[in-house]
Amino acid sequence: MSSMRGLVQFIADLRNARARELEEKRVNKELANIRQKFKAGNLNGYQKKKYVCKLLYVYIQGYDVDFGHLEAVNLISSNKYSEKQIGYLAVTLFLHEEHELLHLVVNSIRKDLLDNNELFNCLALHAVANVGGRELGEALATEVHRLLISPTSKAFVKKKAALTLLRLYRKYPGIVRNEWAERIISIMDDPDMGVTLSVTSLVMALAQDMPEEYKGSYVKAAQRLKRIVVDNDIAPDYLYYRVPCPWIQVKLLRLLQYYPPSQDSHVREIIRESLAQIMQSAMETPKNVQQNNAQNAILFEAINLLIHLDSEHTLMMQISSRLGKYIQSRETNVRYLGLDALTHFAARAETLDPIKKHQNIILGSLRDRDISVRRKGLDLLYSMCDTTNAGPIVNELLRYLQTADYAIREEMVLKVAILTEKYATDAQWYIDMTLKLLSLAGDHVNEEVWQRVIQIVTNNEELQAYAAHTLLGYLKTDCHESLVKIGCYVLGEFGHLIAENPGSSPIEQFLALQAKMFTGSDNARAMILSSFVKFVNLFPEIKPQLLQIFRLYSHSPDSELQQRAFEYLSLATLPTDDLLRTVCDEMPPFSERTSILLSRLHQKTAGTSEKKTWVVGGKDANADKQEVLMAQNTGLKRTFTTIVHGTRTGSNGGTTPTSATSASGDLAGLDFSGPSAPAPNLASAAHLTPDWDIGYNRLYFSHEGVLFEDAQIQVGLRSEYRGHMGVVKMYISNKSAYAINSLTTTIENPAAPNLKLDTKNLPDSSVAAAGQTQQTIFCASHGPFSDAPTIRISYLAGALQAYTLQLPVLMHRYMEPSSLSAEDFFKRWRQIGDGPLEAQKTFGLSGKNKVTNEAYTRQMVEGFGWKIIDGVDPNPKNIVGCSVYQFEGGKTGCLLRLEPNYEKSMYRVTIRATKEGVPQGLARQMEQKLSQGTTRDSYD
Repeated sequence: MSSMRGLVQFIADLRNARARELEEKRVNKELANIRQKFKAGNLNGYQKKKYVCKLLYVYIQGYDVDFGHLEAVNLISSNKYSEKQIGYLAVTLFLHEEHELLHLVVNSIRKDLLDNNELFNCLALHAVANVGGRELGEALATEVHRLLISPTSKAFVKKKAALTLLRLYRKYPGIVRNEWAERIISIMDDPDMGVTLSVTSLVMALAQDMPEEYKGSYVKAAQRLKRIVVDNDIAPDYLYYRVPCPWIQVKLLRLLQYYPPSQDSHVREIIRESLAQIMQSAMETPKNVQQNNAQNAILFEAINLLIHLDSEHTLMMQISSRLGKYIQSRETNVRYLGLDALTHFAARAETLDPIKKHQNIILGSLRDRDISVRRKGLDLLYSMCDTTNAGPIVNELLRYLQTADYAIREEMVLKVAILTEKYATDAQWYIDMTLKLLSLAGDHVNEEVWQRVIQIVTNNEELQAYAAHTLLGYLKTDCHESLVKIGCYVLGEFGHLIAENPGSSPIEQFLALQAKMFTGSDNARAMILSSFVKFVNLFPEIKPQLLQIFRLYSHSPDSELQQRAFEYLSLATLPTDDLLRTVCDEMPPFSERTSILLSRLHQKTAGTSEKKTWVVGGKDANADKQEVLMAQNTGLKRTFTTIVHGTRTGSNGGTTPTSATSASGDLAGLDFSGPSAPAPNLASAAHLTPDWDIGYNRLYFSHEGVLFEDAQIQVGLRSEYRGHMGVVKMYISNKSAYAINSLTTTIENPAAPNLKLDTKNLPDSSVAAAGQTQQTIFCASHGPFSDAPTIRISYLAGALQAYTLQLPVLMHRYMEPSSLSAEDFFKRWRQIGDGPLEAQKTFGLSGKNKVTNEAYTRQMVEGFGWKIIDGVDPNPKNIVGCSVYQFEGGKTGCLLRLEPNYEKSMYRVTIRATKEGVPQGLARQMEQKLSQGTTRDSYD
């Protein structure tokens, strides 16, 4: 800029202008000069840059610039960094995502994204991120992703690429492809902490909408958190006031909350170590404010993760005690975070007793000087309420309602209405509290609140008389219109129930409603007219007064009131009352439904923050784990009681249980709509690597050997089985001359829950050249199964390399040969019998040029764990066997009869066992293996 003296002088002239008119005159003069220069053409790159800089300065001063855009676009194509930089700066300021010139810069940006110059890459990424737009996103997302995953990209380019992709995804989710998931997750192991931080931000956004595709990030987050917190594996540049990179710690802790707790004991132990270290570090309160803030941010996110895991009762009690101190802190932020964590605790805790100890302090938070703390205190009171403390909490909320901020009154009314309905143990208490709420709330009452009261009163006979009497008392005073609407409906339906009471005669009910005709809105007047036509049917003695009202309003200037009054007048003056009785018959009970108040409440909090794995409310509001834990359907399911004991009165006077339905509403979170097509499960048997079966068949009966091998890696396997337990050790060797990074294994277990797998350790994420790492898997049989687990092995060796292999863990591993005499065999065979305890399969060889013989067949049968018993079957070619299948909790005897037909290459297998499902599983497995046969060369 110092070399552009004309620009410097122009800026000085504007700064020295003493009046606005002088500045505008100087600007207009310069714009005219620039316009003339652009029209003349023949400008070199330096001159274009200078004039575009002047236009940019004029633009950021607030003046309209309607020319020069094309010259700015042309600067992007320059090979000089200074000119390209000004071109990109002008494009990001002048153009928006819908600008007509945007399509002219797409090819230039793509060229810079593909360039080997990192500075050009960064300029292009900045432009894509700042302009955004569907056109740029759809055209350039692939190039941005390529820069992110390229092994040659510098760290600062990867950071910008990750954040650019995040910006595009937030704008248009469809640009991120499902097949990118595995590669993006692998970058979380990047040695550069800045890259990890940026990619984790991207993964967090993607995992909220596509949890299944990004579930591999769970283990990555746990491992990286341990390396930072426990192993202190972090560069000194990322120490913030002696706290190791608090930003990445918070993001990793939050990412772990997006998924249910891991079933692998090793992963759970990793998380437990990290949390223990975080809690230990928080014991000492530093005097430095910045260090204290960083530690608090990590601590509260760790507490939220502990609550989410919900694994140790003693630790949860300690958390509650510590949070009780935080909500009394002098610091506003600490009080807010403490209340938020307690609200999360209330959503997960089995008992609310630890939270109730702090009830007085929480009630006091309603009068905090900060409105965000007051709002969070309201959330906590709503979540911790139950039948034991509903009375004090509702009373306190009603007292506070009179002085509460207008910003939270509507939300408070909704929550008080829900609590009053949900925890009412006395019908009269419900009516008293609800009507008092409507009286105090005034204009802050949603229509759903008073409509819900009408629904409940109509559906419960024991409430009708008391509600009518109480509402009549309110109508005789100066009450809010919402009470008028409830009163006219309830008196019109149930006023006859109190007509004999003192002070509640028909004429007194009429006068109370008539007085509200003069002050109410047109909507309220219309409802009162509907009540009066009901009165014609209920109270004939006041019919003249009612007809007079109808005649008066049949000339109303409001068309709705006029038509309604005229029709009611005609109905009431018919020769007979038959039609009147039919029209004015008592309304039937409302259909069973979930409270609309819940839907209204959750709509108010939708779209305010990142998605959470819990919602504000007690444990019942968070009971559906599949929906709350980041499932695709984020609707809230919960059972909501209508009134006392969850029953309502039907039209026949009987009671029917209240049904649970789904209340619409979004979990508080970003409303992103992810891609509609689900990503394929690359760890499943549907995506097995070519030639996977060579090592699988080699180890089908063997306990040790090579499962897979190619030019880069070798996967060895060693296993041992005792009873229903098995241990499988995998050895992954790097055969190449360079290190491999981000080594990840993902196990898919289609046989769950009859086969339980537990990972006892994970392989090292980096393996040096000619190095080796291992992984131990515990396999426990819980019942019959026929599908073998699969494992996905992926790593970075320049590009992403991945293999999906099947592990030879099947039922025969848990079989023990057992010997029986011929007499005992036939006796047990008959005792077991057929039906569900028997399975029979007839099959031939599956491949061409496959053969079999007696020696091969006997070898296969013995490999499956059968003890071959000779001399039992009259046909000497048939094979009879006996074995015991072992599983957790017991064992079952198994009997086999195999009838081979070597001429036709056919088999018939019959298996009987004392446990249902075992014969079917074993027969299916033997069919899969025996039908393969063997090649003629192997046979020879």
